[in-house]
Amino acid sequence: MTLKKTLPCFLLYGLISTGQTYAQQPTLVPLKGRVNVQADTARSNRIIDGQWVAVGTNKAHTIQRDYTRMFNGKPSYRFELKQEDNTLEGYAKGETKGRAELSYCYATHQDFQGLPPQTFDNARRMKTVYHRGKGSCPQGSKMSYTFSFYAPSDLNRNVSTIFAQWHGMPSRTLVSDPTGKVMRLTDEEFLRMEERMIFKKNIAHDKVMKITEKGDTIYRAGKPNGWLVEQGGYPPLAFGFSQGYFYIKANSDRRWLSDKTDRCNANPEKAEVMRPVTSKYKASTIAYKLPFNEFPKDCWVTFHVNIDWTVYGKEQENILKPGRLDVTMSYMENNNLVERHIVDNEEILIGRNDEEGYYFKFGIYRVGNSTVPVCYNLAGYEEHER
Repeated sequence: MTLKKTLPCFLLYGLISTGQTYAQQPTLVPLKGRVNVQADTARSNRIIDGQWVAVGTNKAHTIQRDYTRMFNGKPSYRFELKQEDNTLEGYAKGETKGRAELSYCYATHQDFQGLPPQTFDNARRMKTVYHRGKGSCPQGSKMSYTFSFYAPSDLNRNVSTIFAQWHGMPSRTLVSDPTGKVMRLTDEEFLRMEERMIFKKNIAHDKVMKITEKGDTIYRAGKPNGWLVEQGGYPPLAFGFSQGYFYIKANSDRRWLSDKTDRCNANPEKAEVMRPVTSKYKASTIAYKLPFNEFPKDCWVTFHVNIDWTVYGKEQENILKPGRLDVTMSYMENNNLVERHIVDNEEILIGRNDEEGYYFKFGIYRVGNSTVPVCYNLAGYEEHER
């Protein structure tokens, strides 16, 4: 028996003899379902391996289950963004970003069972659906995380990508009025506000009604009206590559309502290790960096991360207790296990002054207007409270 030669480029078929029959085994399986974790629940057919949902662009090549690169006997996750795959607006005008990630935090329909019927719709409008789900930890908690990363030797040294990040969970009901007064609205107050405004990122616009030629009623954003809503900011912790370095960056924001115009963000190339770059409310610290060429390639690199998340004073906008960060990386080199303690239980500011906490994502988050193609694998995620 011979194999057909006309196979899709992302499939390789092997023959498994079972008496009189043969099975076809794909080696790369696209994971195309996507979930907006802030505004929707995850259907059962969108939950991956019982613990993930996918976010970002849903082209077939962007997230795949990879049977060619196994990890502990299981297929890993292969992530890829090509040059044309940026689909998001960047931080600066005219910039773009690209995303293909797996989120450990999401909610399901079951998380809303037994609650008043309007609970889900209200959470959808406030973009807090995932607050009722699994996979987050509270502010100030002490957590341990483990995951493994595989960088191929042909990965371009000019990539600008975050491959693992811990994200905040902003409270959208935290707002400021046109005079700059910050207040925490009740859900009902925020929803009444949402009925007459359209939010673009953190900026509120008057909602303008328009009747189309077909007689349909639509709404568009008018001029900004001076109100701001909480949207979040830089990830409190990120592992990535930029400017020719592998880096680990911790960010902190003690302001009750984040200032999106404050771009305090340490540069992996220029910043000194464990010397935070600071503004009035924020701190951004390169906890570790390594020249790209020295990062292990063509092998699994496992990271063990212990975090004591910083405790903040809410409306007081102060630090009640600084955080701590400890990171080890291990990998095989010439059949020998290499273990490196790269961040040694350092005191650090890490987190956000939010009511809620943090959750983990890994994959590709391509930033800085970069369109350099990116492809690598991740696997082996675990987390637990210490």
